[in-house]
Amino acid sequence: MKVWRVVGVLAVSVGLLVSGLTSTATAAPASGCSPDPKTPLRQFRASWVSSVVNIDWPSRTGLTAAQQKAELLTWYDDAVRQNHNAVVLQVRPTADAFWPSAVEPWSQYLTGKQGGDPGYDPLAFAVAEAHKRNLELHAWFNPYRLSMGTDLNALVPTHPARQHPDWVVTYGGKLYYNPGIPAARKLVEDAIMDAVSKYDIDGVHFDDYFYPYPVAGQTFDDAATFAQYGAGFSNVPDWRRNNIDLLIQELQHLIKAAKPWVKFGISPFAVWRNKATDAAGSDTTAGVQTYDDLAADTRKWVREEWIDYIVPQVYWAGGFAAADYDKIVPWWADQVRGTDVHLYIGQATYKVGTSTQSPDWADPAELSDHLALNSTIPEVKGDIYFSAKDVRADRLGATSLLNSTWYTRPALVPAMPSLDSRPPLPVHALKASRTGAGVKLDWRSTSKDTTSYAVYRRDLLGGDWCADTDARNLVATMRATGGQQTWTDTTAVAGGHYIYLVTALDRTWDQSIPLPAAAIR
Repeated sequence: MKVWRVVGVLAVSVGLLVSGLTSTATAAPASGCSPDPKTPLRQFRASWVSSVVNIDWPSRTGLTAAQQKAELLTWYDDAVRQNHNAVVLQVRPTADAFWPSAVEPWSQYLTGKQGGDPGYDPLAFAVAEAHKRNLELHAWFNPYRLSMGTDLNALVPTHPARQHPDWVVTYGGKLYYNPGIPAARKLVEDAIMDAVSKYDIDGVHFDDYFYPYPVAGQTFDDAATFAQYGAGFSNVPDWRRNNIDLLIQELQHLIKAAKPWVKFGISPFAVWRNKATDAAGSDTTAGVQTYDDLAADTRKWVREEWIDYIVPQVYWAGGFAAADYDKIVPWWADQVRGTDVHLYIGQATYKVGTSTQSPDWADPAELSDHLALNSTIPEVKGDIYFSAKDVRADRLGATSLLNSTWYTRPALVPAMPSLDSRPPLPVHALKASRTGAGVKLDWRSTSKDTTSYAVYRRDLLGGDWCADTDARNLVATMRATGGQQTWTDTTAVAGGHYIYLVTALDRTWDQSIPLPAAAIR
């Protein structure tokens, strides 16, 4: 057995370089080096883990702290097994909290009783365990929904809504804060920023609820609020849109002022406006349009770059007449093009094998077909699946097909140069040695900005000296744990001849140059 360190010049001479670097010593082969669309180097991959009415986690109220922790870890295990790199966890489902909030009470979905202390800090646990697995944790907040029922007195007496009942609107069998009241908007922002300031979350995430979805025969009663606060607006719809615009603008500013690296993302209903309503809209005939019905000008938020990423919920099959996946995704690609806003796609895993909306959902390949289309559109940088329990259910084998077709390799989270474009310093003193468990790598960090690492492996005798423009050679990512790092490649074949590279990654996934290298044979 020979073990040695390979200095940077070897990495240059054989062209073992991450995309963006060049080699003047040895040209890469003319064929076989094109990036494989099925193994992208960078791609956002996540599931929504929903807490409202205990959809995903906790699976029911009344579980002990230990049981809740164990359940959450099974969702993280699913993510790791599927080569996902993030989790979107709902932590404020109904103006309540999955952490000891200074603003709002404990969520009823933890203990069964609003205000009930679960005996631990769920958000602190969720962040720490996600990061151990090198998963981003995006904390998901619902801004204005107060209750899934209509009884204001069912809220704990200390709830802000009980203290300010004039902020509350009853609509569609639920309670909502009135978005037109500036003090209510500030409370929502304060509740979210309480979590941002206290926890090492990677993202603040909204779904599709702003003003509530229309309910036939009912009116969202904010006429008096418009009379009080609507100066300068000739109509209610424009005023409502401005109320939501202010929430998005103000929250983006607050987040970035506190922690510039924390991403702000929104997952709206996928139809901004139908083409028949607005020539700039999508070629759809959807019954809901976010601009008109939810007072959410999602296209404007992208164009103004008030958000860092958008995840339209394209919850329809390809070819579906009213809202065709194959038309909506390219429309959104057009909207983000030329901006710093990332486009991820919300996928309707819950419809697989259950929806009668269109026969395509009985096809195990429907979701895989979505990713095939996405792979042809450069602006699409990832996918999020709703929801975690449906991903796990694997109806029709659709999840297994996705994983075996599109998620066979790990992937780095797409970098966001608008937040930070300076890569960390490269690792130092990389060494490889054989152990009974596999090939052990040791190295030292040289940069305080390093958050995690990517490990690349090539067969030393295989002749693959292509630049790492896809993930064919990416074997793992791992969280940084200090100055001296160790990782063991348990998949290395005994007696195999390998060359390894380890790159450093910062909070926004900027990647260091891949030097030095280490070889073993």
